[in-house]
Amino acid sequence: MIWDTIFTTQRIGQQKEAAGPRSGFQRDFDRLVFSSAFRRLQNKTQVFPLPGSTFVHNRLTHSLEVASVGRSLGGIVGRRISDEMDDKMGDAYEFYKYELPNVIAAGCLAHDIGNPAFGHSGEKAISAYFINNASTKIEGIALQEFFSEKEWADITSFEGNANAFRILTHKYKGRLISGLGLTYTTIASILKYPCESAGVNKQFKHRKKYGFFQSERDAMQLIAEKLGMRRQEGDIISYKRHPFVYLVEAADDICYRIIDMEDAHRLGILSHQLVTESFLEVISSLHAKGEDENKTKKNLDKIEDLNEKISYLRAKAINLLTLTAADVFWENRQHILAGSFNDTLIDHIESRHGAFKKIMKISNEKIYNHDTVLEIEIAGYNVMSELLGLFVPALLKQKRDHKDEKVLKLFPLQFTEFEDTSSPYLRTLSAFDFISGMTDLYATELYRKLKGVEIPQHR
Repeated sequence: MIWDTIFTTQRIGQQKEAAGPRSGFQRDFDRLVFSSAFRRLQNKTQVFPLPGSTFVHNRLTHSLEVASVGRSLGGIVGRRISDEMDDKMGDAYEFYKYELPNVIAAGCLAHDIGNPAFGHSGEKAISAYFINNASTKIEGIALQEFFSEKEWADITSFEGNANAFRILTHKYKGRLISGLGLTYTTIASILKYPCESAGVNKQFKHRKKYGFFQSERDAMQLIAEKLGMRRQEGDIISYKRHPFVYLVEAADDICYRIIDMEDAHRLGILSHQLVTESFLEVISSLHAKGEDENKTKKNLDKIEDLNEKISYLRAKAINLLTLTAADVFWENRQHILAGSFNDTLIDHIESRHGAFKKIMKISNEKIYNHDTVLEIEIAGYNVMSELLGLFVPALLKQKRDHKDEKVLKLFPLQFTEFEDTSSPYLRTLSAFDFISGMTDLYATELYRKLKGVEIPQHR
């Protein structure tokens, strides 16, 4: 791949670029902000249960902060690329100097848009339903027998990244355009795992998970072809990552590793001293970037509010990590373009500086296994499993009873494609579309009503 040909203003499902004061990539950002899929992230769990009297991050606030860091990364890298270009008047120069920050920021807004309710446990709960019910008979046919091998691989390992790609590219019923009508460039920036589920291989960073369902295989191949992404040899559909992915991924990694600690401090799960020491360790490990450690500590002593002290250190740590991640990208740019960089920017920083060793140990032991986190994960399993237990049989049956018909009437118009297809796989994806779009609150309320725990009221 080369810098000049890995971007385009062409949009999914559209041929013409609208004129106006905003660039195509600014439009991408704005379309995401105003989309209902993005708005629903405000009531989807990041780590800790929602809502509460103490503010903690949800998927929406997390995505906004990731976009802020991503914009900075795009600006730093874009300027370096444009500075090296001989042609200072060409489209590529203009793109990298002015537009790459918009692409990365938009990609950051979209990176979690496919995640279901209840955090990552929501993904696992969806997969678990199919694994646990593989031999359950529906009209005399075992559930697994409804699907091909590749289709079964998709639905037994539900992946939020693949679901995000579907949301951004699929033409839903009753809609004017495919997905949100974003540029191929922005969509490519979130493709951390540009391979199908059958190609998952944890030895490779870009194949650790999968990035598209079989239903969006053609869209994946179209985008990859338009942007010159390298396809790997073999029968499995798998591509090397697009270079912009590394910047979106780094922004996400920086934010969640630092801000989960800040949230845990606000909730009283982690002590002030422990979080302070952890953040200072990150800053100290990267101080060669020019950060004056003594000055940081002196400024810290001037702040009296404990939460504000943590906020100050969080800002310092994120700034240093952003600058270092941009350096790592630049140092490895040729390997990234060639598709031979089998690492992430933040993992590379960790292996070089050990910046996150203490933070990740604390997070795994005291945050991700905290009682409140485990409780919402278990609740998510129950809610998701029960809802799928109602939706999936109703979708797959040829002869539906009265209850099945009533269940399917709950589906919003855009998710009723099951009415127009005989494919069990595509019908099942309608359940994915509906259930993954639910917020924590909506999924819980619907579960309670359908199980008879709470009697629905007239609205």
